[in-house]
Amino acid sequence: MTHAAAGPARLPAYSLFAALLAAAGLPIYIHAPKFYVDEYGVSLAALGTVLFGLRLLDVVQDPLLGRLSEMFRDHRAGAVTLGCGVIALAMLGLFAVPPLLPPLVWFGVMLTLVFSAFSFLTINFYAQGVIKAGRLGGKGHLRLARWRETGALLGVCAASVAPVALGAVMGAPFAGFAAGFAVLAVAAGWSMRAEWSSKGAPPSTGFATVLRDPLARRLLIIALLNAAPVAVSSTIFLFFVESRLEAPGYEGPLLLVFFLSAALAAPAWGALAERAGAKRVLISAMALAIVAFGFTLLLGPGDWLAFGVICVASGAALGADLTLLPAIFATRMETISPSAAEGFGLWSFVSKLTLALAAVTLLPALEQAGFESGAADNPQQALWLLTLLYAALPCVLKLAAIALLAITNLEET
Repeated sequence: MTHAAAGPARLPAYSLFAALLAAAGLPIYIHAPKFYVDEYGVSLAALGTVLFGLRLLDVVQDPLLGRLSEMFRDHRAGAVTLGCGVIALAMLGLFAVPPLLPPLVWFGVMLTLVFSAFSFLTINFYAQGVIKAGRLGGKGHLRLARWRETGALLGVCAASVAPVALGAVMGAPFAGFAAGFAVLAVAAGWSMRAEWSSKGAPPSTGFATVLRDPLARRLLIIALLNAAPVAVSSTIFLFFVESRLEAPGYEGPLLLVFFLSAALAAPAWGALAERAGAKRVLISAMALAIVAFGFTLLLGPGDWLAFGVICVASGAALGADLTLLPAIFATRMETISPSAAEGFGLWSFVSKLTLALAAVTLLPALEQAGFESGAADNPQQALWLLTLLYAALPCVLKLAAIALLAITNLEET
């Protein structure tokens, strides 16, 4: 059976593996800081510093992992299996094992392993996606993106709400989450075992090819600006719901609404982009996100229902961000750097840098303003700063991303 014929039947495996990666990405930024604040009394400023330090490590690490992925592309199945094992064990260490070192140090060590394995697996996965999309033919990148990003968003949904849901049935919900994640890592790795072939793919052209290409550089900058609002909102989402909306206990349902909206919208955005063009559809979705974040500025205590409506709109917009922009970049990589490992090493770095900048700026700023997680009497200036950071800053960043995308010619992709 040819790869092209076998390809469509294996697309669900890409959804499952994407769900694994998504569960290890954004939800960890949502849950881990608050877990270590509440469970071990670690300060927000200290956690922000550690998270920023980890992302500085990525400055060097992600491009090198891209090169490592290319070196082992003929043995990618074994390398990915090892990566799945590391990320599963590290997640158990982060949430299920009491710190064997001072909590802040343990937090840093476990997250280093989680994020390093996450980076390596992500780079391999998206690089393999470029090869896969070429075998699918036609609009292969958008077609694969619909499966991949829908799976990723469903993984985010499950990982975001799981600790809250498990809290209703067990005394250690985060340990239960970590155990479930380990099972998912085994299942996802097994489902993709036959997909890691690089047969027929051209050799690496290196980082220089990607960085010399004006369009690739522009797309990386757009990705940085466009990912920043999600990084900002995800970093302080739990604090916003708990302290600004005064709706403790609603965090899980609201997260589920947000990410489920994204998952349901992702296939529709992909199908619409095939007919109307990825650039036009993506700009429309980004504008929708600005409107949603703008209304968030008007919310106050008790407005959790209105915030739920906003979560539907902003989540739907996120579905376009996560589906279309990676597909556009992958299409460019197929043209200028078909092996794609180094290109997605840079893409991974850019995506995670936004989370680092958010952590190192937002958390210390809130602490400096007198904000305390779970406190019943946070100062009004701290709550107003929380609102501005959560709602206004993403609008500014999205506007910059829209402006840059609007003047970018994607015809050559």
